Amino acid sequence: MEKDSDRIWCFVLPILVAIFVIRVLYVLYWTGKPIGSSKTHSLRTLIVLGSGGHTAEMLSIMNVLQNDKYTPRFYVAGATDNMSLKKARVLEESLMQQGENSGRKMIEAAQFMQIYRSREVGQSYITSVGTTLIAMAHALWLTLKIRPQVIICNGPGTCIPLCASAFLFKLLGLGWSHIFYVESIARVRKLSLSGLLLYKLLLADQFYVQWPQLQKKFPRAHYVGCLM
Repeated sequence: MEKDSDRIWCFVLPILVAIFVIRVLYVLYWTGKPIGSSKTHSLRTLIVLGSGGHTAEMLSIMNVLQNDKYTPRFYVAGATDNMSLKKARVLEESLMQQGENSGRKMIEAAQFMQIYRSREVGQSYITSVGTTLIAMAHALWLTLKIRPQVIICNGPGTCIPLCASAFLFKLLGLGWSHIFYVESIARVRKLSLSGLLLYKLLLADQFYVQWPQLQKKFPRAHYVGCLM
């Protein structure tokens, strides 16, 4: 019986590995392809906020985005970052008011959520292993709950578990999220750690930088000029 079981596994395991490799190649092939144009369907959009300048840059981007297309919107910030969500609420209230005044189609109300941080400032690397696992589990739950079609982020560490979860969902066929990463304007000569991970691991569908020097060093990135 044991020999029969070993033979079965020797036959099945290569097939499973081949299926997994084919699926990875399929996902990587379609990653970066443009979103199908649609004038009628909106896109569930997850926006990752970070403390300080990250939130200011992200809200500046959201202010000029085609808001009736990228809706409903879900803003996610670190568990200890209440200020970013307050600023996002102010922006959404302003957008809703603009929509009412102009007579445009009303957009769905935004939702505001928090996620556990992988590592707090000053936290030891040993204890951060546990918090990273908690953050990843929380990110998987949020991704399953939101099922975003678009993820927009610009550098805070909280974006890594969320983008990794979205990519895992792609591999498993549970959903497809287009990840748009905009590197912070403060990054002139080198990428942030979050940006470097998303670039090297091919997790981002579109990768944007705001300085030409960065685009020369990372040719898959798109130079868009200063967005602030």
